[in-house]
Amino acid sequence: MNETTVSRQTQLAIGAVALLSFLGILVETSLNVSFPTLTQEFHVSLGSMQWVTSGYLLMVTLVMSTTGFLTKKFAARTLFTTAICFNLVGTLLCASAPSFAVLLGGRLLQAVATGLSTPLMFHLVMSLVPQEKLGTYMGIAAMVISLAPALGPTYGGTLVAFWSWRGIFIIVLPILLLTAWLGERNIRLAASSTTEKFDWLGVILLSVTFFSLSTAFAQAGNYGFGDRRFWWFLLAFVIGVSLLAVHLHFSARRILNFKLLLHPLIGLRWLNFFILQFVNIGISFVLPIFTEGYLHVSAFVAGFILLPGALVGAAVSPLAGRLFDKHGAFLPLLISSLLVTCGSLLFFSLTPVLGVISVTLIYIFLRGGFNFGFSNSMSDASTQVPPAQKAEINSLFNTFQQYAGSLGTSVLSAIISARQMASQGSMSRATLLGSRFDFGFLVLLALVSLATVLGAKHRAK
Repeated sequence: MNETTVSRQTQLAIGAVALLSFLGILVETSLNVSFPTLTQEFHVSLGSMQWVTSGYLLMVTLVMSTTGFLTKKFAARTLFTTAICFNLVGTLLCASAPSFAVLLGGRLLQAVATGLSTPLMFHLVMSLVPQEKLGTYMGIAAMVISLAPALGPTYGGTLVAFWSWRGIFIIVLPILLLTAWLGERNIRLAASSTTEKFDWLGVILLSVTFFSLSTAFAQAGNYGFGDRRFWWFLLAFVIGVSLLAVHLHFSARRILNFKLLLHPLIGLRWLNFFILQFVNIGISFVLPIFTEGYLHVSAFVAGFILLPGALVGAAVSPLAGRLFDKHGAFLPLLISSLLVTCGSLLFFSLTPVLGVISVTLIYIFLRGGFNFGFSNSMSDASTQVPPAQKAEINSLFNTFQQYAGSLGTSVLSAIISARQMASQGSMSRATLLGSRFDFGFLVLLALVSLATVLGAKHRAK
C-alpha cells in the first residue's frame, strides 16, 4: 500500500468493529463491582460467580483461536454481522436473566461476539492501514480494548448504585443497533480465500487445555489449593498441553501457528503482551474486591476509583503508538515495563495503608505503563513476518490476550477466595491478605515483562 492516508470509509469500518469490541469488554469488567450483589441475588459463591468473567474470557479465547482461519475464509462484513447477532441475543438473555445459569449462558453468547470482533478490528487495521501509520492506528485500537476494562467498573458501579445491574445490559442494546448500521455501511474487506481445512481436533485440544487450567483455579477458589480437585484439573491441563503439542507437531492443520513463537523476538513480544494483559484484567478485578471488601466503599466509589487511570491510559495509547512509529519498540516498551513494575511494587508494599486516593493514584501509574507497551508489543511482532502471516500473528496474540485476562481473573480471584475461606477471623483482613498476595504475584510478572524488553534489546544488538 503506497498511500499514506486512511480513507474515511476505512476509519468508520474500523470504528464500527472497535465499538462492538469496546461494548463487549466494557460489560465484561462492569460486572466485577456487582459481584457482591449478584452472589446474594443468585445464591452462589464468589468462586462460582467469577465464571461470569473468566468463563466469558475463556470463550472469547477459544473463538479468537479460530479467527486466523475465519478471516481468510469469510468476508469481514460477514464476520461482523455474525458477531452483532450473537451479541444482541446474549445481551437480551443477560438483561432478563432469572437465574445464574441464564446469565452465564448470555455471557457466553456475548463472548462469541467479542471473540470475533476484537481480532477483526486488528485485521482491518493490519490490512487497510499503511505501514507508516500502523503504530498510531494499532495504538488507537489498543486504546479501545484497554479503556473498556477500566471504564467498566465505573459504568457498572454507577448503574448498580442508582438503578440495577440489569441496566448494564439494557443500555448497551441501542448502541449495538447503531454499531450494526455503521458496520454494514462501511466494512468492505473481502476474504483472502484459503484451501486450508479447519482444525477441529486442535480446537478441541486447545479448549481442554484452557478450560482445565481455568477450572483448576476456580476449584482452588471454591475449595482451597490443597483440594484434590485443583490438582486433578491441573493434571488434565498438563495432559492437554502434551496432546496439543503432539497434534501440532504431526498434523498439517494448525488452529494457531505456534511456530511463530520460535522466532526469538516474536516470542519475547508475545510473552510481554500476555503479561501486560494478565496484569491489566487482573488488577481491574482485584481493586474493586479490595476496596469494597477492605476499605468498605460502595460499588459506586469502587468503580470510580478506576476512572482516572482509564482516562490516562486512553490518552497514552496513541502517544505510545506515535513513539513506536518514530523511535521503534524499545523506548515505549521500556517505559511500560518500568511503570508497571513500580506500580505493582507500590500496591504490594503499601497494601495495609492504602486508601481510596492512593489506590487511584497508583492505578493511574500502572495503567499508563500498560498502555505504553500493550499495542506496541503486537505491532513490533507483526513487523517481523511477511504480509501473508499477519493474520496468524493477529489470531495468536489476540487469543492469548483474552486467555491472559481469563487466567488473571481465575488465579487472582482464587487467591483471595481461598484466603477468605481459610480465615477464622475478619473477612476484611482476609481480603487484605489475599489482595496483597495478588499484588506480590503481579510484581513478579512485571519483572518478567521487564526482562523480555531487555532481552529483546540485547538480541537486536
